Amino acid sequence: MTNPLNSSHGELEEELAQIRRYEDFNWVKDAILERYRQSALERQNKSDNSWRAWWHMTFETAQTWIVVSLVGAAVGLNSALIAIVTDWLSDIKLGYCSTGWWLNQQYCCWEIEAGDGGCEYWIFWSQTMGFGPDVFIVQWLFYTLFATTCAYLVKSLAPYAAGSGISEIKCIIAGFVMKGYLGGWTLLMKSVGLAMAVASNLSIGKEGPSVHMACCVGNVISRSFSKYRTSKAEMREILTASSAAGVAVAFGSPIGGVLFALEEMTYTFSNRTLWKSFLCAMIATMVLQAMNPFRTGKLVLFQVSYDREWHNFEYLFVIVIGIFGGLYGAFVIKYNVLVAQFRKKYLKDHPITETATLAFITAVVAYPNIFMRLDMTEIMGILFQECESADTNDYHGLCQQSQLGRIVVLLLIATMLRTFGTIISYGCRVPCGIFVPSMAIGATFGRMVGLLVKSWQDADPEFFLFSTCKPDVPCITPGTYAFLGAAAALCGVMRITVSVVVIMFELTGQITYILPTMIALMVTRAVGDRFGSGGIADRYIRVNGYPFLEKEDHVYGVPVSNVMQRDMTVLASTGMKFSELEEILRTTNYRGFPVVQSEHDKMLLGYMGRSELLYLIAKIRNKAHDSTIVRFIPDEDDSGRLSSISTTDHIIQGSSDVLDFGPYIDQTPITVQPRLYLETVMDMFKQLGPRVILLERRGRLVGLVTVKDVLKYMAHVENSETPLNNDPIIRDCGDSVARFASRLFQRNNNQTNYMRLDNNDESHEMHTSPPY
Repeated sequence: MTNPLNSSHGELEEELAQIRRYEDFNWVKDAILERYRQSALERQNKSDNSWRAWWHMTFETAQTWIVVSLVGAAVGLNSALIAIVTDWLSDIKLGYCSTGWWLNQQYCCWEIEAGDGGCEYWIFWSQTMGFGPDVFIVQWLFYTLFATTCAYLVKSLAPYAAGSGISEIKCIIAGFVMKGYLGGWTLLMKSVGLAMAVASNLSIGKEGPSVHMACCVGNVISRSFSKYRTSKAEMREILTASSAAGVAVAFGSPIGGVLFALEEMTYTFSNRTLWKSFLCAMIATMVLQAMNPFRTGKLVLFQVSYDREWHNFEYLFVIVIGIFGGLYGAFVIKYNVLVAQFRKKYLKDHPITETATLAFITAVVAYPNIFMRLDMTEIMGILFQECESADTNDYHGLCQQSQLGRIVVLLLIATMLRTFGTIISYGCRVPCGIFVPSMAIGATFGRMVGLLVKSWQDADPEFFLFSTCKPDVPCITPGTYAFLGAAAALCGVMRITVSVVVIMFELTGQITYILPTMIALMVTRAVGDRFGSGGIADRYIRVNGYPFLEKEDHVYGVPVSNVMQRDMTVLASTGMKFSELEEILRTTNYRGFPVVQSEHDKMLLGYMGRSELLYLIAKIRNKAHDSTIVRFIPDEDDSGRLSSISTTDHIIQGSSDVLDFGPYIDQTPITVQPRLYLETVMDMFKQLGPRVILLERRGRLVGLVTVKDVLKYMAHVENSETPLNNDPIIRDCGDSVARFASRLFQRNNNQTNYMRLDNNDESHEMHTSPPY
């Protein structure tokens, strides 16, 4: 007969296990627990031949396939709906369809459109006001209205819907808890707000937020299954697969999405995660293809194909484009971080006013330039096109040699203005991404370079560089230069290479341009790394002070004792008063406490998490009083074994005068010697994901270290490096020139000044309020 005490004790252990797995983020331990659960389930049903056991095992096996498939389908459906709504909003700011307000201009004028895309059924707002057709001032009002409405919805209903979300998703996948960030309400508001934000013509894109929305979908769906509710390791794999699907639908690139998740989103990428990401991205792309939101058969508006050969002399101009991409990325990252600091300090209480002002200014500035009036994805599709193609859109003389000077000037101005707009717009309090703005900037610069090279070749075809050009066949294709510029700019700002190459390959479907794309991106990465490692997502992690270790290896040559905390709050196994324990929990915000034999000898016995303590105290609060002694005696120590009393329906050892929480101590915390190299401890944090690592010498506790302690030390080391102001070239300049040159060209070693790390907080949970 089963002992009721043991049964109740087991129930308490099971509840505590769920709490630990929900609050902690030791991936190795969590993965082991999941394997134990599956093994126990198999043993339980092995000898059971009933249909219930068969169904239980079948569902357990198919559960992963079901979840991944549902997530992929939902991500594809959500992306298609957002594309349709965004397209409608982009047209509704121009006018409306008299035969149906829900129709955009294309469907309203299907097969009867005039040269400007309009028809008798499409009514411009400016016409109803008596201004004539398509007066741009009316669009200014809609731009401001969309941006203001979006900012209001985000501020009032879902603050976490603001921004790109890639930085936070990276941290969540790494194991940091941010409650509410992946909720259903955030998904809804980000989807609605993103369509409005893109339609407002701000210098932002929807590709970055697609990752956040996809992870919200993955979280909402997977939490409906018990396997993923209780296993953070399984949930991490679903979130990684969701991020791959988000990029896949954003660019119509399923393989590129998988590689993006591998290159950018996660520390580790197992084979299990690989096939889940592949399946999720494939299904999401299939659903998007079936929905066909643009009714063109294309997954994205700027999808293009080329049939021209590449010439060896063009590698010279590929390098030029690569250098531009690296400089652009470094410039945007540096000054956007400064804008983010300014925004956090002065504008965080005025997000609606800021967004409305940005939208109005952007609309006014964009009007005179033909390459800034249209949506960025649409203008990229125009810039990528070959002029000699039968279906080429000769947009305002883009393909006319007589208009070369005017077009080049407009492209240069568009590049500079769009760069400035991206710097000040990215990070405002609406859903916003930086992928498409960067690609649009690179496309305008690349097209400008392509036009100049083509003009040079037309003017002097006998020049030795052009000796391989065939007569009577176009030698230079400016659209390919725009394509390479887009890839270089994206690489420069995100510092990703392999996934960008594959994404661009899938966009064109041509293998011819893989090599020039690889060369351009390698040059971009080399130039960008000269000004500091890490893309803009990594910099925003530092700006917001998230406890996240980058993938890059660092060499410091010091033992971990240089970083550890020596002043610790510990729990003595010999016992402490219940009131003292409550005082510790009330006055500290540590996520756990080392358990020692006594405060005098510091003999390490284990570690007790804060969540476990709060749970146990809540269970026995009605039985204990302020003078109750709480002991922490591990199971293997039989001294002082106490009788048992029952709380409501659980068993905790002890009496109303003495309680023992010893059975619930983690007796196997990760411990290292103080002389172990810091680099090894950093690898342990990255690969194992522990909350804290304890340092002990001959069994005695000497300190502890958390991710924040490591980050604080890294910030201290980087800030103590010699600034570039000591360079003799800069020192010889005048004071004002030197200051300008130093700010413009110095490596971004001072970026860690933005880190907000608190000595007294080792919490792995992020703040529940949205970061500003």
